Amino acid sequence: MERKVKTKVRGFRTTDGAGVNLVRVLGNNTTKEFDPILMLDSFDSVNPDDYTAGFPMHPHRGIETISYVSRGKMVHRDSLGNEDGISDGEVQWMNSGSGILHEEKVPASERLLGVQLWLNLPAKDKMSKPSYNSIKNEDIKEIEIEGGKLRLLAGEYGEHQGYKGDYLPLDYYDIHLNPNAEVMLTMNMDDSVMVFTLLGDIYINGEHIEEKTAVKLTEGDRLTIKNGEKNGQVLYVSSRALNEPISWAGPIVMNTQEEVQNAFSELRSNNFIKEKVEY
Repeated sequence: MERKVKTKVRGFRTTDGAGVNLVRVLGNNTTKEFDPILMLDSFDSVNPDDYTAGFPMHPHRGIETISYVSRGKMVHRDSLGNEDGISDGEVQWMNSGSGILHEEKVPASERLLGVQLWLNLPAKDKMSKPSYNSIKNEDIKEIEIEGGKLRLLAGEYGEHQGYKGDYLPLDYYDIHLNPNAEVMLTMNMDDSVMVFTLLGDIYINGEHIEEKTAVKLTEGDRLTIKNGEKNGQVLYVSSRALNEPISWAGPIVMNTQEEVQNAFSELRSNNFIKEKVEY
């Protein structure tokens, strides 16, 4: 059965961190529709003043943050002792689990283009051990497809295997399409699938999707994406809906308000970090 457009979201301009200009596409009001994707922030600027303020040290609990820098640079540092940078075409994947502090610096580049996703953690894994991984270009398979190429950022594509997270399944593709090209993808009938038009317009089942739009799709076992008249870049994200209660306050996402209040209480009492740096 062919998947169709269920919901389209364009988002709104805002600032975050120390003054980073971005477009918040998904957030608190889209959690049920896009489950298990909680947030999607889009970055696209040729003006370093829009983003070099970065994101100073801040806490997270209960989520995984997945940053994809299609163009530009990002430098990560956290309370586990990790320090790492990614650049054009690479991914940072952090499981905040029981609690982590991290910062993201965004150095000036010719263009910053990319997204950050927040992937919810199942209730049983909310207090898992935090971790950080980067997915560098040498670990990302580039697969030729009809009319373009598919970069396997995470998960599986056919017989190809990419980086795999520890909790929810996630197939994450960066699909580059030539003008008017068409690609057909297959998936499980009940997977939770969305696409984001990073560059260019596309058509799904004849419906026009503008650039920088998140689209939640109906159930089905195949999806056909037809590109517009310019080179296009589409992010495809497939996972499994959790259908669990969400209690979200700032950088903390848990299942109950009591759990959220406990997290902030632990922050105030300096008991938030459960995993210390090992020397």
